[in-house]
Amino acid sequence: MTQETAIPLYAVVGNPISHSRSPQIHALFAEQTGVAMRYDRLLAPVDGFVATVEAFVAQGGAGLNVTVPFKQEAYALAAGRLSERARLAGAVNTLWWRDGQVHGCNTDGVGLVSDLLRLGVRLAGARVLLVGAGGAARGVLHPLVQAGCERIRVVNRTVERAHDLIADWNASGTPSAAQLGAGTLAEAGIEGGWNVVINATASGLAGTTPDLPPGLYAADAIAYDMMYAALPTAFMRQATAEGAARTADGLGMLVGQAAESFFLWHGVRPDPAPVLTRLRAELLAQEA
Repeated sequence: MTQETAIPLYAVVGNPISHSRSPQIHALFAEQTGVAMRYDRLLAPVDGFVATVEAFVAQGGAGLNVTVPFKQEAYALAAGRLSERARLAGAVNTLWWRDGQVHGCNTDGVGLVSDLLRLGVRLAGARVLLVGAGGAARGVLHPLVQAGCERIRVVNRTVERAHDLIADWNASGTPSAAQLGAGTLAEAGIEGGWNVVINATASGLAGTTPDLPPGLYAADAIAYDMMYAALPTAFMRQATAEGAARTADGLGMLVGQAAESFFLWHGVRPDPAPVLTRLRAELLAQEA
């Protein structure tokens, strides 16, 4: 075995995948912590996730980050060896192999909550609107509940998916002090407005915004887009025009969830702050 092949192999798998910053993020974490690792991108055919994963493991792969559209398939792959986060989310974004068995976790919600706290957002007692009901929304619901949010409403263009998400949560039997509800995009409003509005949809990929009604934001509200860019996203611009006190994109969430994956794999917790600072500077430099 060569020295190169002896170094543990990790990767991020998705479709598309060429845009992923995960290799850079994990390389910076490895440099920071002294962990030896290789980290690649894997483009999996839409109908070929399992085969791609099997080939990766056969090559000595030790762990995978999973992105769209494979988080539900990763959940099924690791069924029986899921973390509590993954079980409640119904989606997996982190896989690793131990004693020949695959394990799965979801670190998206940890990344979101840690970034909101970094931004000084008070989640305890907060009223939160979660826009979208796909894998991204599922991954963050439990950590938001754990953070002490008072009320969370999930709204979605296809309202059945929002109701399904809440029904799945209720069926899990997980205790929750938060008031949880679901509705259409048109039903997103609340008297007094929301303290936190989170865009968990993929609308930003097309430069569009969810069709939300006006008057969503409380006086102190933050609008948070899970997508990120050098310039404010369409959702962030919409929120500012609608009265949000401030906005943020999802770059901090991206780095935060990667830091949690790194910890699960290596048992070492990296500091996400300098990595986030570097990535933000690079994004801004690309627009200069």
